[in-house]
Amino acid sequence: MRQNNNYYLDIETNGLDPKKNKIITIQYQQLDRNTAKPISKLKILKEWESSEKDILEEFVNSTNILNDYEFSFIPMGYCLNFEHNFLKEKSLAYGLPEIDILSKAFIDLKAFGVIMNRGEFKNSGLDKITGKPQSGRDIPIWHEKKEYDKITEYIEREAEEFVKLCSWLYREMPYALARFKKENRIEK
Repeated sequence: MRQNNNYYLDIETNGLDPKKNKIITIQYQQLDRNTAKPISKLKILKEWESSEKDILEEFVNSTNILNDYEFSFIPMGYCLNFEHNFLKEKSLAYGLPEIDILSKAFIDLKAFGVIMNRGEFKNSGLDKITGKPQSGRDIPIWHEKKEYDKITEYIEREAEEFVKLCSWLYREMPYALARFKKENRIEK
């Protein structure tokens, strides 16, 4: 029996430098392994309700992220290198076990965004290819002004748009593979 260990994973920060800035939210949602449709509610851990260290600890304690089995927590996201750098830096800074999301199985849709944008990185962001209304550039401003409801709304919309794209790719890519094999006379 297949387990559903695929998780949408994203973070928000108050800047771009993991050495200087902090993680202000960690959000994750379990997705169906075969459809990428949500099978749990979106969980948002908020630094402003506790602390950066607390949300990191809660994330570790409420998921299988540190399990030795490679497929126990499969992060799915868009530009996961950003999450990786922050999670790794901050877990070590707080003396927690190292969170390294790129050393095991992961699914990063950024490559699909670039390919869907004809190989161009510019304008291949999730906000450019989906209904996500904007990039996260205002997150640090909202955080400083304590406009936490705006951050939460942004996170919910971003997760929704990621899941739409991911589910679409799960549905459409098998057909693209079949066409590719047929066009190239591959019989496997």
